[in-house]
Amino acid sequence: MRDEDFEVFIDEFGEATQRFNVPTTSIERWRGKFPDQLLSYWKDEGWCAYANGLFWTVNPDDYEDLVDEWLHDTPLEQIDTFQVIARSAFGELFLWGEKTGDSATILCATHTIICLGSNLKRKLDDQDFYARTFFSNKSIADCDLEDEAGNPLFERALAKLGPLGVDEVYGFEPAIVLGGKMNLDNLVKLNLDVHLTILRQLASPTIPFSNIDIGKLQDS
Repeated sequence: MRDEDFEVFIDEFGEATQRFNVPTTSIERWRGKFPDQLLSYWKDEGWCAYANGLFWTVNPDDYEDLVDEWLHDTPLEQIDTFQVIARSAFGELFLWGEKTGDSATILCATHTIICLGSNLKRKLDDQDFYARTFFSNKSIADCDLEDEAGNPLFERALAKLGPLGVDEVYGFEPAIVLGGKMNLDNLVKLNLDVHLTILRQLASPTIPFSNIDIGKLQDS
């Protein structure tokens, strides 16, 4: 039986549109590193696409190299060990820190890492609570991208380019960091791993509004 937080998530995103069973070996591999609640979701729900591929829960093993690449030479790699637990259709990577929980998100399309120093400083007394609220706090609007006129892109990208596979992403060509525009005409369907790797090679990510003081965080 689903808990209230996951029901809130399903009310927002709908039932899964693609589902993949999670092997018991994967659940046991991450036991002790992820909250039991997240592993329970994996067992009961699987790794899934929701809202026709706008939001995906994923196998962290498939994203370890990307996390290493995107966090390299950033303060985050000194603060916690992060893994990807979910992603969006546009390559937004939702990270889980072993100590800090859902404290950072990589917006690959715009070369931005979103995090708050207060979240990176926290020590989670109840990791299961944060796993539940990770889902209940998600919204369709937050996972979508807007074009330069402020209009959501996902449904139009889906209609134009077709649904995404588990290893695909909608990406901008030319890349935003190279002066490309966030418009539907510039969106194409790309291999996720290849595209996000190339984006990282083009430029380092920025971490706006983080106020990260490594010394204070490591001493806390």
